Amino acid sequence: MFFRWNWLRPQLTAPIVPTLGPLHPDALTVGVFEEVLRVADTGGFLPYDKDRRWGGEKAERVLREDVVHQAERTLVPTVTRRGRGTVKVFAYGMRDSVVDEAAELATRLAAAHDVPGARVVHPLGPETAHPRGTRIQLKDFTTSLCPAPDGPVRPVTAWPAAVRNTFAPFAETMAADGLAFLHTRMRAGRCGPVLAAAVEDRIVGAIGPMEIQPDAIGHPQLTPQYFAVLPDARGQGLGRLLWRAAMHWGRRHGAAYQLLQTEVGGPSDQLCLSEGLNSLGFSHTTHV
Repeated sequence: MFFRWNWLRPQLTAPIVPTLGPLHPDALTVGVFEEVLRVADTGGFLPYDKDRRWGGEKAERVLREDVVHQAERTLVPTVTRRGRGTVKVFAYGMRDSVVDEAAELATRLAAAHDVPGARVVHPLGPETAHPRGTRIQLKDFTTSLCPAPDGPVRPVTAWPAAVRNTFAPFAETMAADGLAFLHTRMRAGRCGPVLAAAVEDRIVGAIGPMEIQPDAIGHPQLTPQYFAVLPDARGQGLGRLLWRAAMHWGRRHGAAYQLLQTEVGGPSDQLCLSEGLNSLGFSHTTHV
């Protein structure tokens, strides 16, 4: 499959690439799309794939033979066997009908691959009048100082043992936010530092792992983290404190930027907006 950049580039209203997620606008090239197709049947990771840090095989792959690429629209279907399985069609294009066409393709391919899930992922530009889904936000470390915040945040391993031991129940409570999975990785020694906030000798919030990885053009990016604060500890500014501590860590360790995805209107979205991050657009997923 050969992508024509003069067709594809105008359709990329937000910098989202199938199986990779958001990329920095400077790293968004036709070569990235073609490399995603090249590894579609290998189960391997591209060198700049953020998922490679978790090991194993790539769970999601592009259905290369079913890609639709035309001047007015591009539809890129993927399938994952995670859980019961899902087909997603990434719908690029300005026409109102592109989502309907993608939904039809997703339904047909889900049946063909015998998976129950069918979804359409539609990128929306930052100027969208009625944003929905997840917002893609950019934290540029080259233009901000990111001073160390003053508060009860430090790496989990730097807390006294009595405090460290409260991370396990915290992680189980926040399992829906990925903290139980993160705790498993921590115990196996297979991830970077995790920052934690403690109140009265009890961990009540965490963000991590803190890791830096080169992007598609070699620029160091701070990879996404799991981030959660216990419900009974919210409203005290601990989420902002944790986030600022993470940004300080990223800048101090040489990251050029971080990309974040936040649910439109949610607490993390409001936090990032108030911190002055740049909005690059939105990703809206429809269940077919």
